[in-house]
Parts: sequence; C-alpha cells; structure tokens
Amino acid sequence: MLHFVFWEILCLFPLQMKPTMRKLLIPILSLSFFLFSCDAAKESTQSDATTSMQEEANPPAEGFDMAGSDKVAIAIADEVMEAMGGRKAYDATRFISWNFFGFRKHIWDKHTGDVRIENVRNGELFLMNINSMKGRAFVKGEEITEADSLSKMMDNAKAAWINDAYWLVMPFKLKDSGVTLTYAGEDTTQSGAAADVLELVFKEVGVTPQNKYQVWVEKEPRLITQWSYYPTQETEEPRFITPWINYEKHGDILLSGDRGERKLTEVSVSQEMDAALFTQP
Repeated sequence: MLHFVFWEILCLFPLQMKPTMRKLLIPILSLSFFLFSCDAAKESTQSDATTSMQEEANPPAEGFDMAGSDKVAIAIADEVMEAMGGRKAYDATRFISWNFFGFRKHIWDKHTGDVRIENVRNGELFLMNINSMKGRAFVKGEEITEADSLSKMMDNAKAAWINDAYWLVMPFKLKDSGVTLTYAGEDTTQSGAAADVLELVFKEVGVTPQNKYQVWVEKEPRLITQWSYYPTQETEEPRFITPWINYEKHGDILLSGDRGERKLTEVSVSQEMDAALFTQP
C-alpha cells in the first residue's frame, strides 16, 4: 500500500520536470516512506506489546469471551485490576470475610473453595465447598441429613454465595468465565464524576446468566464507583443503580462495601484462618 501511494505522489510531479530533479526526489521520497512505515510498524509493535503485557498481568479466565469483547473494554478492565491491587495480589489473597446487608455472614477460602455461610435471620448455617458441593447444613442448630433436603439447601447456599460475593469482588471478575465485556462510552456518575462505562453480559454461567450489568470506571483513579443491574439483556431500564464507594485497603487489595443505602460490613482479609470454622458449627 505504501509503495502504491509513493508512486502516486511521484506521478503528481510535472512530466516536464528535469530528469535530474526527478532522480533526486525518488530517494528522498523513498526514505520518507521507509521512515513512515518503520514508525507505523513500531507503533503497532508497541501496541501489541502493551496488550500482551496487560494480558500477562491480568490473564482472562478460561471461558472469557475474548472474541466478543472489545479491546477498549478489556484494557480498562486491566486498569481496574491494577488499581485494585493487581491480579497477583488478588490471587494470593486467601480468606475473605464479610456480612451481606447485615443478615448473611460469609467466610470464604479462595484457594480451596471452602465457605462458611451463616444466615442470622433464619438460623441457617452452611459448611460446604462451592466446587464439590459437599458439606453440612444446619437449621437452628439441627443438622439436615436427609439427602434431597441437604442437596436443595446446598444449591440455595451456593446461589446466595454467588450473589453476595459478586457484590463484593465484582471488579476482580470483569474478565471472568462466561463474560462478554464491551465499552458503552463515556458518562458521568450520579455524583458527577467523569467515567468510562463498561457493559457485562453472560453466557451459560452463574445462576442468572440472562442478567446484564453496567459499571462506571472513573477516569482517575481507575476504580468502579457505580453500577447498574438489568434483569435481562433486553431490559431497557435498570432495576437499580447504586454507588460503589469508600474503598479500603484489606491486605494487599482494595475492597468496597458501601452501596449507598445498603452496606457490606465486617469486611476483612487474612492469610490464616482456623480450619474448624469450615467443619464445625
């Protein structure tokens, strides 16, 4: 293409131009186009290298829709991960505890999948592994042993954990399995901050794969400070919009529990935990 443009430009010079002058222009134009092509190749290489470095620093989970997601959205997701403490720090974090809206308490071993879930409203207690779906369930101190009842309770407990964990660690899951991530443009948050908006849709993952979310990533720092929820991908108006604010450092990562009128409290991170918490009521 560059060679074609080069000869097109050369042909623009009058034919009556002295041959010596035309001969002089050829190497000058050739050098100019050579330098131009080198700069273009360099920029392309640098861009590819930057993308490669970002993917290495924050590799997508297996099953992330890389083909359906756009590069701008992926780059912003990588910036969010870095602002939150980085992928390595999140992967190295082992135990995360929190209280979901004051009624459901979680202790989660990220490395093994073991969880302890206590519902203070109805007296339910679950000691289970969210990967194997094996464990124990109690209601007001009485253990549930009947197989069908236990299985249903385990399913309900995992659904609750999926929901409650997403309200806490969603920014670390922008490139999660089953996610298609796209850039929805620029906007301002309800507090008036300039932000880039990302849209997340899901495929064959989680309990409600038909859901859609939009998240507002502030220009500086690159943190998610607002999100909206849509029951289906076709829903035009969000079911809710809430802030995602007041980040605090926990271990080596940032976490936010403030959703405006609702709060995730007792948020903590640790590298050690009494193993009996996951086996004994």
